[in-house]
Amino acid sequence: MKKIFTVLILLISPLFFAQSNGVTGMWRTIDDETGEARAIVEIYEKSGKIYGRVMEIFAPEHKKDICKNCSGLDANKPILGLTIIKGLSKDGDEYNSGEIMDPKNGRHYRCSIVLKSKNKLKVRGYIGIALLGRTQYWYRVK
Repeated sequence: MKKIFTVLILLISPLFFAQSNGVTGMWRTIDDETGEARAIVEIYEKSGKIYGRVMEIFAPEHKKDICKNCSGLDANKPILGLTIIKGLSKDGDEYNSGEIMDPKNGRHYRCSIVLKSKNKLKVRGYIGIALLGRTQYWYRVK
């Protein structure tokens, strides 16, 4: 009986470990130009898709900014709380087939994210093909 219990624990524990290392959670974004932390984005799963919303903005002068250039339902909404990653689907080790929005200019880009390590996320926004885009690395908030 003890052997069966031990085997079950060994088989089940990697599932919990894998879930804790997924893309969901709180991530610190880094400014491309200054290298400084800009915001915290919460990445979460809803109906089998991945989404991300701005949970904190570090610069005090931007905490109350609204998305002036956004369109549709996001038009003139506060950036704090805004969902900027929408509808990513898992494809192997990557999440893609969704979009990311840049709240600075309101533009939407195709998006892919890949967990590079337990605490490092590669986020790529692009137009058309993945070669025409920009990559950022986000870091898990501990």
